[in-house]
Amino acid sequence: MPEMRFTIRWPDGAEESCYSPSLVISEYMTAGESYTVSDFAERCRTALNIASERVRAKYGFACSSALDQLGRIEQASARFAPDAPVTVVSFET
Repeated sequence: MPEMRFTIRWPDGAEESCYSPSLVISEYMTAGESYTVSDFAERCRTALNIASERVRAKYGFACSSALDQLGRIEQASARFAPDAPVTVVSFET
């Protein structure tokens, strides 16, 4: 299963490298685009849960790395206003 990393820029300018066990994340976001914190978190929630379920279908267990990444994104998102911008800087496979 192809995995990917995606780099994001939070509203405070901090960049973070994030993990997805599947390329599905790139179906929910576009590199170079900005999303509100609330929209970004929802897109990540959807895509990383799909990615985790793909791992479950293939290997018989959910992807704890995807769920951990989602937890970190949700925790970081709570520090910002829901309408603040998060930029997807790049995707790396």
